[in-house]
Amino acid sequence: MNKKIQTLKYLISDLFSSAISWTLFYIFRKVYIETAKYGIKVPVEFTKNYFYAVIFIPLFWAFIYYLSGYYKNPYKKSRLQELGLTFVLTLTGSIILFFVLILDDQISTYKNYYLSFLILFILQFILIYIPRLILTTNTNHRIQNRKIGFNTIIIGSNKKAKKLYRKLENQKKSAGYKFIGFLNVADKDNFKLEHYLPRLGSLQDLKKVISDNKIEEIILAIESHEHKQIQKILEQLGSYNVSVKVIPDMYDVLLGKVKMSSLFGEPLIQISHELMPPWQAHTKRFIDVGLSIIAIILFLPLYIFLMIGVKLSSKGPVFYSHQRIGRYGKPFNIYKFRSMYVDSEKHGPALSSKNDSRITKFGKFMRKSRLDELPQFFNVIIGDMSLVGPRPERQYFIDQIYKKAPYVLHLQKVRPGITSWGQVKFGYAENVEEMIERLKYDIVYIENMSLYVDLKIMIYTIKIILQIQGK
Repeated sequence: MNKKIQTLKYLISDLFSSAISWTLFYIFRKVYIETAKYGIKVPVEFTKNYFYAVIFIPLFWAFIYYLSGYYKNPYKKSRLQELGLTFVLTLTGSIILFFVLILDDQISTYKNYYLSFLILFILQFILIYIPRLILTTNTNHRIQNRKIGFNTIIIGSNKKAKKLYRKLENQKKSAGYKFIGFLNVADKDNFKLEHYLPRLGSLQDLKKVISDNKIEEIILAIESHEHKQIQKILEQLGSYNVSVKVIPDMYDVLLGKVKMSSLFGEPLIQISHELMPPWQAHTKRFIDVGLSIIAIILFLPLYIFLMIGVKLSSKGPVFYSHQRIGRYGKPFNIYKFRSMYVDSEKHGPALSSKNDSRITKFGKFMRKSRLDELPQFFNVIIGDMSLVGPRPERQYFIDQIYKKAPYVLHLQKVRPGITSWGQVKFGYAENVEEMIERLKYDIVYIENMSLYVDLKIMIYTIKIILQIQGK
């Protein structure tokens, strides 16, 4: 099973179908619309404009479908939802193409406008949807016949876990679970589920188990007396890129957005990790990359000025890099203009304070105006960060925060950002207590993520930079 290959199948199918659709529409315009206008038979000639269109229009359609999140889960598609989504997106794209490319057509009657739009929509919808239906149907059949499976573990080890496992395994049509093993919640000498699945460890081993076994699905099936562990479990799972489902009788003790899904007779509750609608999430990434490239080009003179300033302020490299924790707990190297003297952290990680002697005079100016963060546009382009998102922290401080505020792991649901609501409202933290205080602003941001909120945060950030009033 290869997710990238499956996604490529849908993408190639859409590009090819869109090219055929536009070709047929081009022929229709020549044979019917232009012939009716001029009163003579217009020959079908494939001009230079046609070849430009047959390249760029399929890319336009692929971009529309990409923004909708259609290519995100190539193995988990509902044919009914796919029908509705394809209809709506094709209608939207057809309206855009009509006003951009077709409205200037020379016609004999305005009825031909309506006809052109109708033919464009019908050709695109039919030629796109039929290959999709074939691909999705074939994939669903392979999943149901257990030819395709998703590595799955069960958290739970006794009566409920055993009952759920047997039900799922005995279903005539598989839901796609490929059970690898289970993790126990309570420590015991024996577990009912170990007669059916290998024990992979306890909750403390969750991260290693997910990584080592490439887990894609996790099912919570714990006993009633273990419910007090649910918050702890969900806090850990929130930082992993896995699908989490629970048995229905636990619904009343869960917090957050959930989505009911009945999987071939065995209902489970799916905990949604989507903090933004797919189209907003993809648009956010598109904006991140686009604005970062523009910023690097426009700020090139400022980059040069800051590089000279850092070099003259003290001995050492212009840039500073160290490891921080990103989305789903993945470490990455963050880049900044150096604002401290060399070897300022030779005795270990330490937060900066208001009158920190480790910070150079030029470094204080950069920090107040946030200019030391400018190299992070490169982090955004390569995908480690976003323009807006919770500020990334070092594992050393995350471990300290976790002891007092375990919900800090919720920040790992999203890409960290160059600027954040916490950074705007609070600024740099000088100790763990202040980091926890700032954390509440980032949690509020995550629960209210949208392109509109991102725009507001960026405006406030620009204001702070221009007024040089950052903390």
